Parts: sequence; C-alpha cells; structure tokens
Amino acid sequence: MNCNNKELNLQECNCSYPCSRQGVCCECIRSHWQRRELPACYFPPEAEKTYDRSISYFVELYNRGKI
Repeated sequence: MNCNNKELNLQECNCSYPCSRQGVCCECIRSHWQRRELPACYFPPEAEKTYDRSISYFVELYNRGKI
C-alpha cells in the first residue's frame, strides 16, 4: 500500500518487530484489531519489546500506572 505519510509515521513508530506495515498506520491498526490487539505505539518501550499486544496486557499496564 502506498502511504503519503509513511516517512513521517516511521519517525514516530516505536515498533521493533520487522513488519511490512511499519509506517502505514491504517494497515497496522487494522491488522492488530483483527487479532484483538493494539499496535506497538500504544505501549511504552519496555512493554513493546515483549511483543504482547493484547488488550488485556494494555489494561494491566494502565492499571499499574505504566501508561
């Protein structure tokens, strides 16, 4: 997919997983949401590195004040 904002998005993308969707946020969000997950940009760096993108993990981090 061609994305006019890809280079700008990549400057803000914190995802460390090698993926063809990096920088194409609409595709990234759609892909994760289909699996009932959130993309890396919703997680702080130390949590992102776990590759656990589950909503339950996000809520756990939020409740512990990590987000």
